Amino acid sequence: LNMEMIWCPPGGFIMGPSILADSPAHPVILTQGFYLGKYEVSQGEYQKIMGVNPSGFKGDELPVEKINWNDAMEFCETLSKIERRIGWKFSLPSSAEWEYACRAGTTTLHSWGDNITPQLANYADSGLNKTAEVGSYRPNPWGFHNLHGNVWEWVLDRRAPYTRNVKTDPLALSGSGRVFRGGSWLHTSMHLASGYRNGPHPTTRSHDIGFRVAFKQMD
Repeated sequence: LNMEMIWCPPGGFIMGPSILADSPAHPVILTQGFYLGKYEVSQGEYQKIMGVNPSGFKGDELPVEKINWNDAMEFCETLSKIERRIGWKFSLPSSAEWEYACRAGTTTLHSWGDNITPQLANYADSGLNKTAEVGSYRPNPWGFHNLHGNVWEWVLDRRAPYTRNVKTDPLALSGSGRVFRGGSWLHTSMHLASGYRNGPHPTTRSHDIGFRVAFKQMD
């Protein structure tokens, strides 16, 4: 697919909380670097790999939507088989990896600061009432587009409570639902905060839910 991906080096950050997000905030250490898609997976990319396009808002350069967690994982597994990169695989990012890339070294509500306007992201107040093309808004400090708004993005984790303890390479494998991050064109600005998460059922589909692909070394 020649997807554009950005390297995220090993590092640490303070994960959560934000407006409406889980608390408490807690230190996270990521010992392994990973690549993450510069953009959400587009409809053209999804169609090329899976042979279908379930999206409600059609357009090759629009993010694919109406995707549930299982669909996103199947895409990653299929892409891994096609690419056959020994020792590496495509996957969803963990919730911690996603937030690390979203914050990009920042500690504010959003990667650009605490305030938000329709010029910065696609959310309810933007007035588009639909998805925007991938890359439509300015990138965060590490070069990622639309981690805030446009479509919710599935991550690997289940929704488990946060604690104050330091976490190393956290991945919640038990808990209610699967997590998605980032907010969407349909939701208010508070849902777009870097630390906000939601935990719907993994079979949930909606015209504001998509995903972004990570590329990681296998254990």
